[in-house]
Amino acid sequence: MKKVFVNGYGSIGSRIVSFLKDDPEINVIGVGKYSPDDKVNLANSKGLDVYVPERKLNDFSNHKIAGTIESALDACDLVVDAAPGGHGFKNKKNLYEPKNIPAIYQGGESTTGSESVSDLLFNSRANYDLAIGKSHVMQGSCNVTGMGRVLEPLRDRFGDSLIRFDVTLVRRWADIEQTEKKLSDTIEMTEKPHHGDDVKLYFGKDAPLYVRAIKVPTRQMHLHIMDIRFKSVAPKPSEIHDIFRNEFGVATLWTAKGTKDVRDYAQSMEFNFTDTNMIHIHANMTTSIGDTVQMMYSDDQTGIVIPENHMLLQAMLFEKSYQEAFNHTESIFHMKEKKQKLETHFAKKD
Repeated sequence: MKKVFVNGYGSIGSRIVSFLKDDPEINVIGVGKYSPDDKVNLANSKGLDVYVPERKLNDFSNHKIAGTIESALDACDLVVDAAPGGHGFKNKKNLYEPKNIPAIYQGGESTTGSESVSDLLFNSRANYDLAIGKSHVMQGSCNVTGMGRVLEPLRDRFGDSLIRFDVTLVRRWADIEQTEKKLSDTIEMTEKPHHGDDVKLYFGKDAPLYVRAIKVPTRQMHLHIMDIRFKSVAPKPSEIHDIFRNEFGVATLWTAKGTKDVRDYAQSMEFNFTDTNMIHIHANMTTSIGDTVQMMYSDDQTGIVIPENHMLLQAMLFEKSYQEAFNHTESIFHMKEKKQKLETHFAKKD
């Protein structure tokens, strides 16, 4: 059994821990906390040991803690860094590298420039094998992960027949749990969004992929609008949908009127954190005109990267084959069952 430490207990960290606790191959030795707030008590109530920075011990005098983050790292085989964006690089330099500890970083970090945490951005659909045995790897963000689940199957099926992808990301303003974060009554444009460049790290630096992004005042997932151009007449919508029939983490829905419909159903089915952990193709919106297919799919924001982290962990820590890792992740997340339930509930009406 391998020992894993999750450094951070926010939207991502809390989700990762909830699933790792169900993994018989993993012993979660605890979580790192940097602020003395109610989440310390929440973690304790779930049976988790909480570790804090040595320099902040006095700040947590009114909370139950198990020790310092530095001591927890000495006892672990791998750390999942779930710190806010930018802090992962600092943790790598100040904590993980000096202790020679492998680490997984999240989408708020970078794989380029002076503050790169890794030379590999992970997407299980595209480059699982490259992560085997690596010491430092960055997991792509939710939007970057979601695009991989759609783009890679399309490329596998159509190859050189594809000319260009144009993607508009309609991004949620905040996660559901971030109640302290107010939704601004505006549609915000994102100048030079990083998502396209990030996707090209696994899709190919010369890939004909063009991405624009806007942020809208909602907490209910992201929506991607993708235009796919072909060399000749584009395939029918039914041919596009068939590609994803057996695809991991992609559900094809016909009757969901919006992202809240999907989230509400996930809540009614008591999915963890009301996450589906997948992409939802809104099949009624797929159109084929001339040389172009337009499709829309919603992205389960934070939830979509959690099974990806689990896949990545198995590559780095256990050096499992893709199929071994896939089967084990499925046994923990039950993605096929969730997909079946979603597709049945939002099935096409006769």
